[in-house]
Amino acid sequence: MSKKHIHFELFGEQQEVAIIRLTRGAKRNALNDGLILALRDLFEKMPASVRAAVIDGEGEHFCAGLDLSELQERDASQGMFHSRMWHAALEHVQYGPVPVIAALHGAVVGGGLELASACHIRVADDTTFYALPEGSRGIFVGGGGAVRIPRLIGTARMTDMMLTGRVYDAQDGERIGLAQYLVPAGTAFDKACELAVRIADNAPMTNYALTHVLPRIADQPADQGFMTEAMMAAIAQSAPAAKERVRAFLEGRAGKVRKG
Repeated sequence: MSKKHIHFELFGEQQEVAIIRLTRGAKRNALNDGLILALRDLFEKMPASVRAAVIDGEGEHFCAGLDLSELQERDASQGMFHSRMWHAALEHVQYGPVPVIAALHGAVVGGGLELASACHIRVADDTTFYALPEGSRGIFVGGGGAVRIPRLIGTARMTDMMLTGRVYDAQDGERIGLAQYLVPAGTAFDKACELAVRIADNAPMTNYALTHVLPRIADQPADQGFMTEAMMAAIAQSAPAAKERVRAFLEGRAGKVRKG
């Protein structure tokens, strides 16, 4: 299935992985409202077979940010509502039906970094670089970056990126937490798909707990977090899939954790 500037297909033996590719390669996959709304719609209407998703970018770059050629003049209230529309759309990525892995390469800049930060796992290849040029352009992040990016790298590092225009390369980006995996050039998509297939095999309630509940626990005071954890643990272990997996382990039918 293809919409304007976005391609969607299913992958895996049970069609359990959704591949979502930005296809504005000529524009370095710069984001516009149509593309953001298409992402929202895809996650709202994800097929029931899907258990994990991969977001990728066509061409040499994952996403070079907001398409400034389509930037409209807005008064303060219009600007606020426009930002809130982006927030709602990217909420469907972060708190949608399945875990999402971003396959990063080339530019991950501005709104592209905001999109990547809404994903649950980020795999970068050696060509990846990160920047937040909004500060030099007299604007401010508006797609959720002010909330999500400091949770990855800290407020001080994001402040530095925006004040000075600092660009992080792939190695330093992985070191500070912008990506969890760093792979050779041209292999981020393959690694993301490999992880997606592995994640899709998890118990659905465990994946839900990790993507929907764990981030909220992190925002709670410790006493509330402990209570939320206890309730989620009770719900997860009561699921039939969890009981079967524990039984398989106890009976020697499941693999043990090994190094590497």
